[in-house]
Amino acid sequence: MAEEHNHNHEEENIIWITNEEGKEEAYEILFDFDSEDFDKSYVLYFPAGKGEDEEIEILASSYIQHEEGKQGELKPVETDEEWDMIEEILATFLADEDEE
Repeated sequence: MAEEHNHNHEEENIIWITNEEGKEEAYEILFDFDSEDFDKSYVLYFPAGKGEDEEIEILASSYIQHEEGKQGELKPVETDEEWDMIEEILATFLADEDEE
């Protein structure tokens, strides 16, 4: 199921996702990237407002950016190969963060 997301350029790292009950929820973007292998763009994100000491669940979706740039469409990750690639990129990102 595709989900609409919106973001305000003043809140560049926040996306708003409408859940199944029609309620908008804020998510903070961890990072996004493009994959040439799958010819898709991906975004990794987590619920906004979590404290630094709290354990967070990182979510991943592929996305299609709308032309106007302020909205897009989130799509589910479809294959195990995509998940493997995302997990590898996330592990590299987290290792780099630990070094800083």
